[in-house]
Amino acid sequence: MNVSMLIGGADATALDGRTYERRDPVTGQVATVAPAAGVKDAQAAAKAAGAAYPSWSKTSPAERRSLLLKAADELESMAPQIIAIATAETGATAPWTGFNCMLAAGMLREAASMTTQITGEIIPANKPGTLAMAQRKPLGVCLGIAPWNAPIILGVRAVAMAIACGNTAILKASELCPATHLAIGEAFRKAGFPDGVMNVVTNAPQDAADVVAALIAAPEVRHVNFTGSTEVGRIIAQKAAEKLKPVLLELGGKAPMIVLDDADIEAAVNGAAFGAFMNQGQICMSTERVIVHEGIADAFIKAFAEKTAALPAGNPRDKVVLGALVTPEAAEKMDAIIADALAKGGTVIAGGNRDGAIVEATLIGDVTPDMKIYAEESFGPVKPIIRVKSDEEAIRVANDTAYGLSAAVYSSNIQRAMAVADQIESGICHINGPTVGDEAQMPFGGVKDSGYGRFGGKAAIEAFTSIRWVTIEDPHQHFPF
Repeated sequence: MNVSMLIGGADATALDGRTYERRDPVTGQVATVAPAAGVKDAQAAAKAAGAAYPSWSKTSPAERRSLLLKAADELESMAPQIIAIATAETGATAPWTGFNCMLAAGMLREAASMTTQITGEIIPANKPGTLAMAQRKPLGVCLGIAPWNAPIILGVRAVAMAIACGNTAILKASELCPATHLAIGEAFRKAGFPDGVMNVVTNAPQDAADVVAALIAAPEVRHVNFTGSTEVGRIIAQKAAEKLKPVLLELGGKAPMIVLDDADIEAAVNGAAFGAFMNQGQICMSTERVIVHEGIADAFIKAFAEKTAALPAGNPRDKVVLGALVTPEAAEKMDAIIADALAKGGTVIAGGNRDGAIVEATLIGDVTPDMKIYAEESFGPVKPIIRVKSDEEAIRVANDTAYGLSAAVYSSNIQRAMAVADQIESGICHINGPTVGDEAQMPFGGVKDSGYGRFGGKAAIEAFTSIRWVTIEDPHQHFPF
C-alpha cells in the first residue's frame, strides 16, 4: 500500500520525493510505502496548521462538536479497512484493532461533548467596580506524537481534545504504522474539517530525531504531547523546554497487580491474564509484575499457569489470542529476558517459546530483584510472578520501580484493598480490575518516570488550553498620580 501525508488538507509526498517501507512483522513483506518526511516537510505541516489556527480558534462549540461527531462516525465506518492495515503493519489481532477503533470513536465523541465545557470563572476583585474573569483560551498548534501499540486510540487521543479546544493539530505518525495513523487524518478529512486543522506527517526511522526536533522548534507549534518510551520522552521534554513549550508526557510502565490472600482466585487469574497478555503485552498499562501473597500463591499460580498455557499464539490473521510482536527484534528481546531470568534462578511456569515475531504467553517464577524482568519494562508477553509475605511487602515491591502509570489490587475486603491502593505510587489504580483499562472521560496519565500531565475529559481541557485573566474596570477609577 502506497500512502501520502496529510498537510493543509491535501495529500502530500516528501518534498524531496523520498519514501520508506514498513514491513509486516509476520510475513516480512512490504506492508506500506510512506513518505519519508524531512525538516522542510515538518515545517510545511507547522505552517499549514498555523495558517488554519486563526479561523478555527474562532469557530463555535457547535461547529466543532458537529465535525468531531462526524469524524467519529467516519472512523467507525473505516474499521474493517483499518483492521487490515494495522494487522499488516503491527501484527495486531483484529479484536485489538477493532477495540481501538471503537474507543477512539468514543474519544472523538467525548471531545465533541467537551466543546461547551471549556469554561472559565468569575474571580472576586479587590479593585472597586471591577469584574475579573479567568478565561480558557486555545494554545495554537498542538503537536501530537503517537506510538504504534494502540495506534488508533493513541493517535486520536493526541489530537482530539486539542482540536475540540480550538487548537489545530499535527499528528507525527509512528514509523511502524504510517498507514494506520494516516487513516485517522482521512477520517477527519472525510468529516469535512477545514484544511490545515488536522495534519499527519510520516517519516523514516532514521529521520525521526530531525523531524521531531523541527516540529518542536517550529514557531507555530505551542504545545507538545508524546506517548512512548521514557527515554524518548526525556529528549522531547528537553527540546520543548529549550523553546519554553509545555509538554504532556505518557511514558513507560511496569504496572504491578497485587493479589492479596483473600482475593477471588478465578477473578484474579482472569484479570491477570487480560492485563498481562492483551495485545501481546504491548500496552503501557500491561501487567508487568504479578505480586501474589504467599497464602494464596500456590493455588493462584497453578490456575494462572493453566490459563496462560491455553492461550493460542500465532499469525494475527488466524483465530488466536496473541498475535505477533511489532518487530522480530522485539520478539528476540523476550528470549533475552527469559534467558537472563533462567540464568539467575528463575523458572518458566508456562510458555517460553518463540516462532519468529510470535511469542507464547509466558510466566516466570522464582523472580528476584537482580533479574531484568523484575525492573525493566518487557513490553511483551513474558511476565514475572513475585511472592510476598505481607501487605507491606506487596506495597514495597509494587513501588520498587521508576515507573508509576497503572496498578491493580485484588481482594474481597474493599477497605483492605483501598488501604493498599492508597500507598501505591501510580497515576491509575484499579481494585478488582486489571491494570489495562481506558475510558475517554477519565484522567489518564502517570507519575514518576511514567510522565506528567493528563489526557481525557476535563483534565485534557486543562492540558490543551491556557488561562487568561481579563478585567472590565471603571474607566473613571482613581489613581495615585
